[in-house]
Amino acid sequence: MIKGKSVPAILAVDLAYFTAGSLIFACSVKLFAAPNHFAPGGLTGLSTVINYLTGLPTGMTAFVLNIPIFLWAILEIGYKLVGKTILATFLSSAVIDIVGSLVPQYLTPYTNEPLLAAICGGALEGVGLSLIFLRGATTGGTDMLARLLGRRFRHLSMGRLMLLIDLVVVLISAVAYQSLESALHAVVSIFVSTRIIDAILYGTDVGTGKLLYIISEKSEEIARQILVDMERGVTKLKSVGAYSGREGEVLLCALRRDEVHKVMDIVHQTDENAFLIVGDAGSITGEGFRQAAKDDKTLKELMAKARSARKDKK
Repeated sequence: MIKGKSVPAILAVDLAYFTAGSLIFACSVKLFAAPNHFAPGGLTGLSTVINYLTGLPTGMTAFVLNIPIFLWAILEIGYKLVGKTILATFLSSAVIDIVGSLVPQYLTPYTNEPLLAAICGGALEGVGLSLIFLRGATTGGTDMLARLLGRRFRHLSMGRLMLLIDLVVVLISAVAYQSLESALHAVVSIFVSTRIIDAILYGTDVGTGKLLYIISEKSEEIARQILVDMERGVTKLKSVGAYSGREGEVLLCALRRDEVHKVMDIVHQTDENAFLIVGDAGSITGEGFRQAAKDDKTLKELMAKARSARKDKK
Protein backbone atom coordinates (compact mmCIF):
# COMPACT_ATOMS: atom_id res chain seq x y z
CA MET A 1 0.00 0.00 0.00
CA ILE A 2 1.23 3.52 -0.90
CA LYS A 3 -0.62 6.49 0.54
CA GLY A 4 -3.89 4.57 0.75
CA LYS A 5 -3.66 3.10 -2.77
CA SER A 6 -3.08 -0.54 -3.65
CA VAL A 7 -0.26 -1.56 -5.97
CA PRO A 8 -2.68 -2.64 -8.76
CA ALA A 9 -4.39 0.76 -8.58
CA ILE A 10 -1.06 2.56 -8.88
CA LEU A 11 -0.05 0.38 -11.82
CA ALA A 12 -3.39 1.12 -13.49
CA VAL A 13 -2.79 4.86 -13.14
CA ASP A 14 0.75 4.43 -14.49
CA LEU A 15 -0.56 2.53 -17.51
CA ALA A 16 -3.23 5.16 -18.15
CA TYR A 17 -0.66 7.96 -18.12
CA PHE A 18 1.82 5.97 -20.22
CA THR A 19 -0.84 5.08 -22.80
CA ALA A 20 -2.17 8.64 -23.09
CA GLY A 21 1.33 10.08 -23.25
CA SER A 22 2.42 7.51 -25.83
CA LEU A 23 -0.60 8.27 -28.03
CA ILE A 24 0.10 12.00 -28.02
CA PHE A 25 3.81 11.44 -28.61
CA ALA A 26 3.04 9.05 -31.48
CA CYS A 27 0.83 11.68 -33.14
CA SER A 28 3.70 14.14 -32.86
CA VAL A 29 6.05 11.75 -34.64
CA LYS A 30 3.73 10.35 -37.32
CA LEU A 31 1.59 13.40 -38.10
CA PHE A 32 4.21 16.14 -37.88
CA ALA A 33 7.86 15.07 -37.59
CA ALA A 34 8.19 12.13 -40.00
CA PRO A 35 6.02 13.56 -42.85
CA ASN A 36 7.99 16.84 -42.78
CA HIS A 37 11.38 15.11 -42.63
CA PHE A 38 12.78 16.36 -39.35
CA ALA A 39 13.95 14.31 -36.37
CA PRO A 40 12.52 15.20 -32.94
CA GLY A 41 15.78 14.26 -31.22
CA GLY A 42 16.75 11.18 -29.25
CA LEU A 43 16.51 7.60 -30.43
CA THR A 44 12.96 8.14 -31.68
CA GLY A 45 14.27 10.85 -33.98
CA LEU A 46 17.02 8.52 -35.16
CA SER A 47 14.38 5.85 -35.76
CA THR A 48 12.39 8.19 -38.03
CA VAL A 49 15.54 8.64 -40.12
CA ILE A 50 16.07 4.87 -40.29
CA ASN A 51 12.42 4.46 -41.30
CA TYR A 52 12.92 7.01 -44.08
CA LEU A 53 16.04 5.24 -45.40
CA THR A 54 15.03 1.58 -44.95
CA GLY A 55 11.28 1.43 -44.31
CA LEU A 56 11.70 -0.33 -40.95
CA PRO A 57 8.91 0.45 -38.43
CA THR A 58 9.80 3.54 -36.40
CA GLY A 59 8.53 2.28 -33.05
CA MET A 60 10.07 -1.17 -33.28
CA THR A 61 13.40 0.35 -34.34
CA ALA A 62 13.34 2.78 -31.40
CA PHE A 63 12.72 -0.04 -28.93
CA VAL A 64 15.48 -2.22 -30.41
CA LEU A 65 17.93 0.70 -30.22
CA ASN A 66 16.99 1.14 -26.56
CA ILE A 67 17.65 -2.49 -25.57
CA PRO A 68 21.45 -2.11 -25.14
CA ILE A 69 20.86 1.06 -23.11
CA PHE A 70 18.39 -0.77 -20.85
CA LEU A 71 20.84 -3.61 -20.25
CA TRP A 72 23.59 -1.11 -19.45
CA ALA A 73 21.26 0.80 -17.12
CA ILE A 74 20.22 -2.35 -15.25
CA LEU A 75 23.86 -3.20 -14.62
CA GLU A 76 24.73 0.36 -13.60
CA ILE A 77 21.74 1.57 -11.54
CA GLY A 78 19.56 -1.51 -10.96
CA TYR A 79 16.30 -2.76 -12.42
CA LYS A 80 14.07 -0.88 -9.96
CA LEU A 81 14.88 2.50 -11.49
CA VAL A 82 14.64 1.17 -15.05
CA GLY A 83 11.46 -0.94 -14.90
CA LYS A 84 8.98 1.86 -15.51
CA THR A 85 11.10 3.30 -18.30
CA ILE A 86 11.20 -0.06 -20.10
CA LEU A 87 7.40 -0.32 -19.87
CA ALA A 88 6.87 3.27 -21.05
CA THR A 89 9.33 2.82 -23.92
CA PHE A 90 7.64 -0.40 -25.05
CA LEU A 91 4.20 1.26 -24.99
CA SER A 92 5.33 4.39 -26.81
CA SER A 93 7.14 2.32 -29.45
CA ALA A 94 4.09 0.10 -30.02
CA VAL A 95 1.70 3.04 -30.21
CA ILE A 96 3.94 4.87 -32.71
CA ASP A 97 3.70 1.89 -35.09
CA ILE A 98 -0.05 1.54 -34.49
CA VAL A 99 -0.65 5.22 -35.25
CA GLY A 100 1.64 4.88 -38.27
CA SER A 101 -0.52 2.06 -39.64
CA LEU A 102 -3.64 4.23 -39.26
CA VAL A 103 -2.18 7.28 -41.03
CA PRO A 104 -2.84 6.21 -44.65
CA GLN A 105 -6.53 5.44 -44.06
CA TYR A 106 -7.78 7.47 -41.12
CA LEU A 107 -5.29 10.22 -40.28
CA THR A 108 -3.90 13.00 -42.46
CA PRO A 109 -0.32 14.18 -41.80
CA TYR A 110 0.24 17.94 -41.76
CA THR A 111 2.67 18.94 -44.53
CA ASN A 112 1.53 22.45 -45.51
CA GLU A 113 4.05 24.51 -43.53
CA PRO A 114 7.14 22.77 -42.06
CA LEU A 115 7.77 25.47 -39.42
CA LEU A 116 4.22 25.15 -38.08
CA ALA A 117 4.65 21.38 -38.16
CA ALA A 118 7.82 21.71 -36.05
CA ILE A 119 6.04 23.92 -33.50
CA CYS A 120 2.91 21.75 -33.28
CA GLY A 121 4.94 18.55 -33.27
CA GLY A 122 7.18 19.87 -30.50
CA ALA A 123 4.16 20.93 -28.43
CA LEU A 124 2.53 17.50 -28.75
CA GLU A 125 5.82 15.80 -27.94
CA GLY A 126 6.21 17.93 -24.82
CA VAL A 127 2.69 17.10 -23.59
CA GLY A 128 3.05 13.39 -24.32
CA LEU A 129 6.45 13.02 -22.66
CA SER A 130 5.31 15.07 -19.65
CA LEU A 131 2.51 12.59 -18.94
CA ILE A 132 5.09 9.82 -18.88
CA PHE A 133 7.55 11.84 -16.76
CA LEU A 134 4.80 12.62 -14.23
CA ARG A 135 4.66 8.91 -13.32
CA GLY A 136 8.41 8.63 -12.77
CA ALA A 137 9.39 7.09 -16.11
CA THR A 138 11.04 8.22 -19.33
CA THR A 139 11.07 6.90 -22.89
CA GLY A 140 14.71 5.87 -22.62
CA GLY A 141 16.95 7.19 -25.35
CA THR A 142 18.66 10.52 -24.75
CA ASP A 143 17.72 10.86 -21.09
CA MET A 144 18.91 7.40 -20.03
CA LEU A 145 21.98 7.43 -22.25
CA ALA A 146 23.10 10.84 -20.95
CA ARG A 147 22.70 9.64 -17.39
CA LEU A 148 24.87 6.59 -18.05
CA LEU A 149 27.50 8.51 -20.01
CA GLY A 150 27.63 11.05 -17.18
CA ARG A 151 29.18 8.36 -14.99
CA ARG A 152 32.10 8.12 -17.41
CA PHE A 153 32.43 11.79 -18.39
CA ARG A 154 32.07 13.51 -15.04
CA HIS A 155 33.25 16.87 -16.36
CA LEU A 156 30.14 17.14 -18.55
CA SER A 157 26.74 17.99 -17.10
CA MET A 158 23.59 15.98 -17.86
CA GLY A 159 22.16 18.89 -19.84
CA ARG A 160 25.24 19.15 -22.04
CA LEU A 161 25.33 15.41 -22.67
CA MET A 162 21.65 15.38 -23.67
CA LEU A 163 22.23 18.35 -25.95
CA LEU A 164 25.22 16.65 -27.58
CA ILE A 165 23.27 13.45 -28.24
CA ASP A 166 20.33 15.35 -29.71
CA LEU A 167 22.73 17.43 -31.81
CA VAL A 168 24.26 14.25 -33.28
CA VAL A 169 20.77 12.97 -34.19
CA VAL A 170 19.84 16.31 -35.78
CA LEU A 171 23.04 16.32 -37.86
CA ILE A 172 22.41 12.74 -38.99
CA SER A 173 18.87 13.69 -40.02
CA ALA A 174 20.15 16.69 -42.01
CA VAL A 175 22.51 14.40 -43.94
CA ALA A 176 19.85 11.71 -44.47
CA TYR A 177 17.19 14.17 -45.63
CA GLN A 178 19.82 16.25 -47.48
CA SER A 179 18.31 19.45 -46.09
CA LEU A 180 19.60 22.13 -43.76
CA GLU A 181 15.99 23.21 -43.13
CA SER A 182 15.35 19.76 -41.73
CA ALA A 183 17.95 20.32 -39.01
CA LEU A 184 16.60 23.81 -38.23
CA HIS A 185 13.04 22.53 -37.92
CA ALA A 186 14.27 19.76 -35.63
CA VAL A 187 15.93 22.34 -33.37
CA VAL A 188 12.67 24.33 -33.21
CA SER A 189 10.73 21.17 -32.33
CA ILE A 190 13.19 20.20 -29.58
CA PHE A 191 13.11 23.73 -28.13
CA VAL A 192 9.30 23.83 -28.04
CA SER A 193 9.01 20.37 -26.50
CA THR A 194 11.48 21.14 -23.70
CA ARG A 195 9.65 24.38 -22.83
CA ILE A 196 6.32 22.54 -22.70
CA ILE A 197 7.79 19.84 -20.48
CA ASP A 198 9.18 22.44 -18.07
CA ALA A 199 5.84 24.27 -17.96
CA ILE A 200 3.85 21.10 -17.21
CA LEU A 201 6.24 19.52 -14.72
CA TYR A 202 7.44 22.59 -12.87
CA GLY A 203 5.16 25.48 -13.78
CA THR A 204 5.69 28.44 -16.08
CA ASP A 205 8.10 30.30 -13.81
CA VAL A 206 11.63 30.70 -15.12
CA GLY A 207 13.82 29.72 -12.17
CA THR A 208 17.37 28.57 -12.38
CA GLY A 209 16.79 25.52 -10.22
CA LYS A 210 14.75 23.64 -7.66
CA LEU A 211 15.21 22.83 -3.98
CA LEU A 212 14.11 19.48 -2.60
CA TYR A 213 13.49 18.90 1.10
CA ILE A 214 13.25 15.19 1.90
CA ILE A 215 12.04 13.79 5.23
CA SER A 216 12.47 10.04 5.53
CA GLU A 217 13.49 7.34 7.97
CA LYS A 218 15.79 6.06 5.22
CA SER A 219 17.60 9.35 4.73
CA GLU A 220 21.06 7.72 4.70
CA GLU A 221 20.15 5.38 1.83
CA ILE A 222 18.40 8.15 -0.13
CA ALA A 223 21.35 10.53 0.29
CA ARG A 224 23.77 7.85 -0.88
CA GLN A 225 21.72 7.08 -4.00
CA ILE A 226 21.42 10.77 -4.92
CA LEU A 227 25.17 11.20 -4.51
CA VAL A 228 25.99 8.13 -6.61
CA ASP A 229 23.21 8.08 -9.23
CA MET A 230 22.65 11.82 -9.71
CA GLU A 231 26.07 13.10 -8.66
CA ARG A 232 24.39 15.90 -6.75
CA GLY A 233 25.36 17.12 -3.31
CA VAL A 234 23.05 16.54 -0.35
CA THR A 235 23.01 18.52 2.90
CA LYS A 236 21.73 16.95 6.13
CA LEU A 237 19.78 19.30 8.38
CA LYS A 238 19.07 18.32 11.97
CA SER A 239 15.36 18.39 12.80
CA VAL A 240 13.02 17.85 15.73
CA GLY A 241 9.37 16.92 15.32
CA ALA A 242 7.13 19.51 17.00
CA TYR A 243 4.50 16.92 17.91
CA SER A 244 6.56 13.79 18.48
CA GLY A 245 9.69 15.47 19.82
CA ARG A 246 11.79 12.96 17.90
CA GLU A 247 15.10 14.02 16.41
CA GLY A 248 15.78 13.31 12.78
CA GLU A 249 17.26 14.62 9.55
CA VAL A 250 15.96 16.64 6.62
CA LEU A 251 17.84 16.23 3.36
CA LEU A 252 18.33 19.39 1.31
CA CYS A 253 19.25 19.01 -2.35
CA ALA A 254 19.66 21.68 -5.06
CA LEU A 255 18.81 20.45 -8.56
CA ARG A 256 18.34 21.54 -12.11
CA ARG A 257 14.72 21.58 -13.23
CA ASP A 258 15.03 18.49 -15.43
CA GLU A 259 16.53 16.44 -12.56
CA VAL A 260 13.63 16.76 -10.12
CA HIS A 261 11.58 13.81 -11.36
CA LYS A 262 14.65 11.56 -11.28
CA VAL A 263 15.38 12.32 -7.62
CA MET A 264 11.69 11.94 -6.75
CA ASP A 265 11.79 8.52 -8.39
CA ILE A 266 14.84 7.57 -6.28
CA VAL A 267 13.10 8.73 -3.10
CA HIS A 268 9.83 6.90 -3.77
CA GLN A 269 11.63 3.71 -4.76
CA THR A 270 13.61 3.80 -1.49
CA ASP A 271 10.87 4.96 0.89
CA GLU A 272 7.21 4.86 -0.15
CA ASN A 273 6.23 7.07 2.80
CA ALA A 274 8.88 9.76 2.36
CA PHE A 275 7.74 13.38 2.68
CA LEU A 276 8.90 15.68 -0.12
CA ILE A 277 8.77 19.44 -0.58
CA VAL A 278 9.78 20.95 -3.94
CA GLY A 279 10.57 24.67 -3.99
CA ASP A 280 11.91 27.20 -6.46
CA ALA A 281 15.46 28.49 -6.34
CA GLY A 282 15.70 31.82 -8.10
CA SER A 283 19.48 31.58 -8.27
CA ILE A 284 21.96 28.79 -7.55
CA THR A 285 25.70 29.40 -7.71
CA GLY A 286 28.45 26.90 -7.06
CA GLU A 287 29.83 23.66 -8.42
CA GLY A 288 27.51 22.06 -10.95
CA PHE A 289 25.48 25.24 -11.40
CA ARG A 290 26.19 28.84 -12.32
CA GLN A 291 29.69 29.95 -11.42
CA ALA A 292 29.88 32.92 -9.10
CA ALA A 293 31.23 35.98 -10.91
CA LYS A 294 32.63 39.06 -9.26
CA ASP A 295 31.17 42.38 -10.31
CA ASP A 296 34.22 44.70 -10.22
CA LYS A 297 32.11 47.81 -10.63
CA THR A 298 29.89 46.93 -7.67
CA LEU A 299 32.88 46.10 -5.49
CA LYS A 300 34.55 49.41 -6.30
CA GLU A 301 31.37 51.32 -5.48
CA LEU A 302 31.05 49.55 -2.11
CA MET A 303 34.69 50.23 -1.28
CA ALA A 304 34.31 53.90 -2.22
CA LYS A 305 31.24 54.21 0.03
CA ALA A 306 33.10 52.54 2.91
CA ARG A 307 36.05 54.96 2.57
CA SER A 308 33.67 57.91 2.42
CA ALA A 309 31.88 56.74 5.56
CA ARG A 310 35.18 56.44 7.47
CA LYS A 311 36.17 59.98 6.43
CA ASP A 312 32.83 61.34 7.63
CA LYS A 313 33.31 59.75 11.04
CA LYS A 314 36.73 61.39 11.37
